[in-house]
Amino acid sequence: MENYSIPTEFILLGITTAPELKVAFFVLFLIIYLVTLIANLGMIILIRIDSQLHLPMYFFLSHMSFCDLCYSTAIGPKMLSDFFAKDKSISFTGCALKFYFFCCFADSECLLLAVMAFDRYMAISNPLLYTVNMSNRVCYLLIAGVYMVGMVDALLHTTLTFTLNFCRSHEINHFFCDVPPLLLISCSDTHVNELVIFTVFGFIELVTISAVLISYCYIILSVFKIHSTEGRFKTFSTCTSHLTAVTIFQGTMLFMYFRPSSSYSLDQDKMTSLFYTLVIPMLNPLIYSLRNQDVKGALGNLKTKICF
Repeated sequence: MENYSIPTEFILLGITTAPELKVAFFVLFLIIYLVTLIANLGMIILIRIDSQLHLPMYFFLSHMSFCDLCYSTAIGPKMLSDFFAKDKSISFTGCALKFYFFCCFADSECLLLAVMAFDRYMAISNPLLYTVNMSNRVCYLLIAGVYMVGMVDALLHTTLTFTLNFCRSHEINHFFCDVPPLLLISCSDTHVNELVIFTVFGFIELVTISAVLISYCYIILSVFKIHSTEGRFKTFSTCTSHLTAVTIFQGTMLFMYFRPSSSYSLDQDKMTSLFYTLVIPMLNPLIYSLRNQDVKGALGNLKTKICF
């Protein structure tokens, strides 16, 4: 430890070292990333320009697309370039910054899903006062709180992780700078880091999942008060896209981060990380556009205007 010095760079080993798989993986993940960019940018622009989508629900949805776009972009381009790059190094500062932005927007999306559940509760329980209760001021305060918590939590994890001593190796057996592979190459005591992940991130997960469950309990009670079966189905169908997004995102995050470091399997974790860094940001706008009649209608109107 007397000869220890802060590393100036890390080496990202990437997804695979097999040459025969590199081209196939590169093409696959390039398509996924391009679809993610187009779908999320398209969703943001569509919500911005269509007056029928100027509602709190779609305001939050546009911010979810923004979060998806940001944290996938923090990871995707570097991962794609490393498939054929001879030099797969990343500077210590660059590694820390990429992790910070990933963590910030991933945490923000986690909280945003809870806010969207609360928004659905307000819309279904008292539709006549929905626009009053969810005014512009309330929406902006909720979004500000989401990003503030995301930034503070990301700063905490980034500071704790990148003040560790990395004297075992400077090679990260991963395609981006994530906490689990960084803890594995650290020669410092990482119990504090693991404790912070379980407590701070665990608290965020507990609050968001509880908020979603409580909101949907009240939503179900409100739906049961509707007399017609068609009305019940139509009302609850507005929540299916959100429930799908919550299940996929929260399930993946819980599996990835709520385990002791002794149970890490790098190959398995790479596949899980690929799912929530690239696949989920691609799926979210598709889930909301394919299952939402308002978004379908807005897309149809836009298509008609463009053709005209």
